[in-house]
Amino acid sequence: MTLVLPGEQVPAQHVNLKLGPGLLQLSSANGDSAIVATRAGDLNHSANRSKWWIESNSRRYVPAPQESVIGMVIARSGDNWRVDIGSAHMATLDGLAFEGATRRNRPNLKVGSLLYARVSLAHKDMEPELECFDAQTHKAEGFGELKGGFVVHCSLKMCRLLLDPKFFLLPLLGARFPLETATGLNGRVWINAKEARHIIAVSRCIEAVDPDGGSMDEAGIKKFLGTLDI
Repeated sequence: MTLVLPGEQVPAQHVNLKLGPGLLQLSSANGDSAIVATRAGDLNHSANRSKWWIESNSRRYVPAPQESVIGMVIARSGDNWRVDIGSAHMATLDGLAFEGATRRNRPNLKVGSLLYARVSLAHKDMEPELECFDAQTHKAEGFGELKGGFVVHCSLKMCRLLLDPKFFLLPLLGARFPLETATGLNGRVWINAKEARHIIAVSRCIEAVDPDGGSMDEAGIKKFLGTLDI
C-alpha cells in the first residue's frame, strides 16, 4: 500500500479499469487522461490491478458504483423511493430495481424500511441510484428489504474489515451463536439474531474492534466476550 494525498496522480491502468472511492479520472483538452486522488489515504488495488481505490478511515460515505450499502427509506416519490445512505445526497431507488419486479408486482416499502442495496450509479453531479439485485445474475442474492434486527454505525474502514473473509470477528461470533449480518460500505452493519442479548453483544464487539474506536484485537475480544452474558 502507498500513502497518497489529494491531487496526487495515481498509476492506475487496466483494460477494464474500475475506480473506487477516493479516485477520479480527469481528461485534458488534448485527449489525455489521468487518475488523481481526491482524498488522503492508502492506495489499494485488486490482485489483477483492474480495481483501484483509496482506503481512509472516515465516517462520511462517498458513493461508488458496485458498492453494497445499507439505507433507510425516507420518502416515496411516484414509483421511486428516496433512500438515506449516509452520503451528502439522498439516493434514488426505482420500484422495478428488484428481482422479478413488474409494474403490478413490486415491493411495498414504507418510510423507515431498511434496505441492503447496491449502488448502480454514482456521479459527483447526480444523485446516486440504487438497485436490489446482482447486476450479473439479476437475482436478489441477499439484496432487498432487511426485516427486524438492528443497525450499528461504524467507520468505513471497519466495514471493509468485516467484508474480508479472513477477518476474525464475524467467524468468532458465529461460532458462539447463530447470527445474520449485512455489511454496507457506507458505515452501517445490520445484525440479527434470535436473542436480543446476542445482537447487543455483536454491536458492542464491532464498536470495540473499530479502528475509529477501541481497536481491540482478537485476544482482547475473546476476553471481552467472557465478560458478557452470552
